[in-house]
Amino acid sequence: MGKTNDGKCMFCGETFGKAAIKKHLDKCNARTKEYITEDVAKAEKYFCIFAQGYENPEYWIYIDIPVNTTLKVLDEFLRDIWLECCGHLSAFDINGQTFSCSPDKDYGDKSMSIKLENVLAVGMKFDHEYDFGSTTSLKLKVISEFDGKKRKKEAKLLARNNPPIIKCSYCDQPATNVCCGCVYDEDGWVCDDCIDKHECGEDMMLPVVNSPRVGVCAYEG
Repeated sequence: MGKTNDGKCMFCGETFGKAAIKKHLDKCNARTKEYITEDVAKAEKYFCIFAQGYENPEYWIYIDIPVNTTLKVLDEFLRDIWLECCGHLSAFDINGQTFSCSPDKDYGDKSMSIKLENVLAVGMKFDHEYDFGSTTSLKLKVISEFDGKKRKKEAKLLARNNPPIIKCSYCDQPATNVCCGCVYDEDGWVCDDCIDKHECGEDMMLPVVNSPRVGVCAYEG
């Protein structure tokens, strides 16, 4: 699979490496203006959270989210931008405790309705899983906490990796399709011109999308 550490700041449009972009976000004037408020009473706290694919870390994002919103809101954001295909179950693992979208008390699960500030802190690492059959696993980390202007209790995308360039298995063109049965094989990635060369057939193909769930289940982005 193609790999890249480059990504784009969603505020100013500049491109940086995965590590360098965090330093940029701390100084990005466009991002700073988004949160400036002269009324301290109207300020609220935010977490900056980094997320990446567990097995494919070339897919990554930075997120700002109010600390007084819930794990459910974060889960819905991850689903919307990266994961949702068939309404599968999902869960966070935070310090060994499972927070599920459909908690099973017999297994000690807790609800995602809990506020982020009650379970997370700067520096904490935690995990997320979507679909317990064909699972897509994510690693997350709370990068920082800061004060800013109030807005709706929702997550905001700060930066995202540029789509990795994955070559077709049969030529040098970029792959535009991936076989959901061969997604982990070298010959599972094909361009439109070579799609007929793959023995599994066109019905098994999914579009190549910028997500750690690319080629899995029925995910099309």
